[in-house]
Amino acid sequence: MSNANPASQPGTAIAKSAAEIFWEELRCCAAEVASSEPALAPMLREFVLDHVSFGDAIALRLGAKLVYHSERGGHLHDIFREAFEKEPAILDQVRADLRAVVERDPACDSVLTPFLWFKGFQAITCHRVAHWLWNHQRQNFARYLQCLVSEVFAVDIHPAAQLGSGILLDHATGFVVGETAVIEDDVSILHDVTLGGTGKERGDRHPKVRRGVLIGAGAKILGNIIIGEGAKIGAGSVVLEDVGPHMTVAGVPAEVVGDVEDADEPAFNMNHRLHSIWAPEI
Repeated sequence: MSNANPASQPGTAIAKSAAEIFWEELRCCAAEVASSEPALAPMLREFVLDHVSFGDAIALRLGAKLVYHSERGGHLHDIFREAFEKEPAILDQVRADLRAVVERDPACDSVLTPFLWFKGFQAITCHRVAHWLWNHQRQNFARYLQCLVSEVFAVDIHPAAQLGSGILLDHATGFVVGETAVIEDDVSILHDVTLGGTGKERGDRHPKVRRGVLIGAGAKILGNIIIGEGAKIGAGSVVLEDVGPHMTVAGVPAEVVGDVEDADEPAFNMNHRLHSIWAPEI
């Protein structure tokens, strides 16, 4: 029996991982833009094309975004790289977030666009590193990173808050998340949303947002309440009570106005229409 490595045999193809395919896609997009827009070529080389891994590239990009607000800017790149190297699952979440933006945001034309320009994606990625720091007894640096993200992106997420993967934070400005909040996978959120407390309670006091929820712009979800899987929160609503799975709520205070009519996947369809369960009077 031969002990030769199959990968070393002529004509043997090595299947690429999803991460490698993703990185190649990002580099191809960057190369195309660098060719069509020569003025952007130096930046694209600095942040994408001169790197050998996605982790190193996103670490440098985020460090560069924050450096102008930080006296310790030279250390940020190293902090991001350390987190990605010691906790590779973070990069899996980041890639899922990028895919979520490409698939759900019609303003996004490639994975390169949110990587370079979309502060919602960038703020969520920074939070993932802050959360890693928080969980490794480095709360002071986690709070420092939270402060920088708030100043640069106008997004304030407590480092202890728990976020799943595949999160779309569209536009992002004014997004606030409290310490004990939980956002599960595949949630879509518009700008000016608050996941906060109701006052001076201590302990577990912030919302729990289940998978597949769509939260409209300006919504305020307050208290230790549950937003059920696949629910829809209307823009500008103030939610103070639990919302059942696949239900639509709206208003101040929010009330049930219907069920979710779009295949129980409002976060994917991004349909903000409020579907009434009550027939109009004739």
